[in-house]
Amino acid sequence: MAEGLLRHRAGDKFEVYSAGSHPSHLHPASVAVMNELGIDISHHKSDPVDDYLDIGIDIAITVCDNAQQSCPTFPGNVERIHWGLDDPYHGWGAKPEDLPPYRETRDKLRKRIEEFLKQQN
Repeated sequence: MAEGLLRHRAGDKFEVYSAGSHPSHLHPASVAVMNELGIDISHHKSDPVDDYLDIGIDIAITVCDNAQQSCPTFPGNVERIHWGLDDPYHGWGAKPEDLPPYRETRDKLRKRIEEFLKQQN
């Protein structure tokens, strides 16, 4: 969700990548709540973070405590930002009753991204 929101709001200002300490396929509830905003992330994927160690990352943003602890050290002068959001995962359902924690996480991410972008100007 963070990748989709940042790509949507930042336009061409950043090259945005999504990587995970334990990458997996997208959760259907994440896709559903992003579609509510008109943002299609159905084609997104999370890559292994090691894939990005040598491409010149300037800023690494972690969104959960586990990711912060397992995030490798990128070479160079990389700004590390941690947002510490709760994982909304409660099974693989995407029924209406499964969506509220994903909406909450999406909205928290959206707020953090807006604050981040204001600081970058």
